[in-house]
Amino acid sequence: MAILSWLKLLSPPRGHGHLSAAQPEFTVTAVVIGLAIGCLICFTNLSLGLQSGWISMMSIQSALIGFLISRMLPTPLTPQELIVVQTTAVATGTMPLAAGFVGILPALSLLDEERDGSPAIRLDWWSALWWSCGVAFFGVFLSPPLRKQVIIEEELPFPSGTATAQMISVLHKLPPPDTQVHRRRGYQQVDEDEVNVAPAEETEVADPQREESDGLEREAVQHDGWHDLIWSFSAAGGLTLFAYFFPAVFTIPIFGTYLAKEWLWYFTPSLSYVGQGIIMGFPTTVSMNLGMLVGWAVLSPLAKLSGWAPGPVGDMSNGARGWILWVSLGIMCVDSLVSLLPVVVEYAADLIWPLRRHYSRIGDNGVAKREDHEVETPNRLVPTSWVLIGLVSSITVGTCLVWLVFGHDGIKPWATVVGFIFGGFLSVIGVRALGETDLNPVSGLGKVSQLLFAWIQPGNVVANIIAGGVAEAGAQQAGDLMQDLKTGHLCRASPRAQFYGQLVGSAVSVVITTTAFTLYNRAYEIPGPSFPAPTAYVWLGLARLLRDGQLPENSATFMVGFSLIFGILSGAKTYASRNQLWYAQWIPSGVAFAIGFLNTPSFSIARLIGGTIEYIYRTRYARKDGGDIRLVVVASGFVLGEGVVSIVSLILKIIGIGVVSCIGCGHGLCGGCPATT
Repeated sequence: MAILSWLKLLSPPRGHGHLSAAQPEFTVTAVVIGLAIGCLICFTNLSLGLQSGWISMMSIQSALIGFLISRMLPTPLTPQELIVVQTTAVATGTMPLAAGFVGILPALSLLDEERDGSPAIRLDWWSALWWSCGVAFFGVFLSPPLRKQVIIEEELPFPSGTATAQMISVLHKLPPPDTQVHRRRGYQQVDEDEVNVAPAEETEVADPQREESDGLEREAVQHDGWHDLIWSFSAAGGLTLFAYFFPAVFTIPIFGTYLAKEWLWYFTPSLSYVGQGIIMGFPTTVSMNLGMLVGWAVLSPLAKLSGWAPGPVGDMSNGARGWILWVSLGIMCVDSLVSLLPVVVEYAADLIWPLRRHYSRIGDNGVAKREDHEVETPNRLVPTSWVLIGLVSSITVGTCLVWLVFGHDGIKPWATVVGFIFGGFLSVIGVRALGETDLNPVSGLGKVSQLLFAWIQPGNVVANIIAGGVAEAGAQQAGDLMQDLKTGHLCRASPRAQFYGQLVGSAVSVVITTTAFTLYNRAYEIPGPSFPAPTAYVWLGLARLLRDGQLPENSATFMVGFSLIFGILSGAKTYASRNQLWYAQWIPSGVAFAIGFLNTPSFSIARLIGGTIEYIYRTRYARKDGGDIRLVVVASGFVLGEGVVSIVSLILKIIGIGVVSCIGCGHGLCGGCPATT
């Protein structure tokens, strides 16, 4: 009730007119819908993140579902309110990754006192809450100054944010957003009349064919959207619940029981994985499956049969899965760092020669004059004083909370402050990489932070992991929220309203995510058969490597070889992407390739099915009867259905209702059967 009262104070009564001051954007309705959608995404991302290490910010999906709900209200939401819905939902839904619940906390639970100098750390509900509170808001307060730089001054494209703005324009019968780059990153002198172009409503040339196509899409979403969402949600949820009672459904030995049991080659027909593949797109899923084939069909047998990984194939300590983890880590680090090099060079050049970006006009007195290209009025922006107070407060409170949870032996307070500051620097790099390529390399940025803290607090595995988590939290959160701010900028939504939504979403998600993670820990072994948390081993593996320098036999040779290959491929992909060359998407993504190593083949195969569906739809049915947007609705239903029903499965397990039948689980891979638990 207190939250609702506060929201009502911030949101005046609705008015009428086009984007007038009387027309509120941050409304109770928008925030409540955004929180509801965000909680569903949060449950889904926590479940999928613990299973595969991959989550989705789902900004387009949030806007679509918000639009469908809005059509049922007496007064439908305006486009700007819908953007608040999307922003709040994304801030709520991405907390499992931002606060390290899918990687950092599981990694700490894997610590071994004899090897790492610290016993396993398993946080209770209160400790996990304080930890997540400590890292939940730093990225939010970084967003306003980063928006000013990368969206207003540099006009970076942020492809996902731009795509969401275009979809919202279609659904609300608005002219397409103006995505033209007017200043070419601020390096060229421009005239005021070139910057202050006429609104899109006045300059748009009528295109009957486009209007007809947009109309078909809008009608398809409005008329069939709920139907598509409900049946896809129900199908995924029903299959998930059925697989809970009959686990063999999700572990089908497509190549025989021997390969399934000994080499982990089985298939999981999860509709959620199919939906994720649709959202990822065909090129990404192809890269992931290439990595799966190389890792699990070539390197895993090679390591096992050569005696380099003598343990069971699935063992992360001395088995083939743990051996190929190191090759994956090398690929991820090199790919992320190489893709960041152009951004780092540009950023360093701007620091050395600030006139290139900030000053493009000479005043009457012959002195360089700073230009301000901001299009919003001050009352719609986040005041600088709020940003400064928020950053100082989030660093101070965050440092105290981290010290409260982990103690002085875990990570020293001064080192946590350094982690926040370094995380802010990495956030700038990550956001610019995201704006250029639509990929936020948070995994690589976290590894860079781990490298720094191997020097700052040498030999301390706990500090190394925590510091990486602090840096990753800021970079991931600031990046995801920047996509939403790009959408808001193109649709003329209030940055201040979005800022409020980000704060509310993050605050609520801290409680939701902590509670859900605690329940999962009570019901399942994490990492374990049902939730392997593959990224936890990446965090812990690098921390151990930086501490003692020991690698599994012959893994270093393959790490170096694959790192060199993907360093070259990443350089070519980065060049092609920045120059908008058509073949850029078909150069394998190093991060996606490495994810194929981390997960068992079942995760990648199902996603390839989704990616193939997306490719067929995009090439044959896009913009025909609204097929492209409807496909996103169906994919959203698949992902959300399994995520929500996984909470039902969790409750069933906690109260003691378990598997009905273990028929077909002879290979011993079914997570819910007694033989595997």
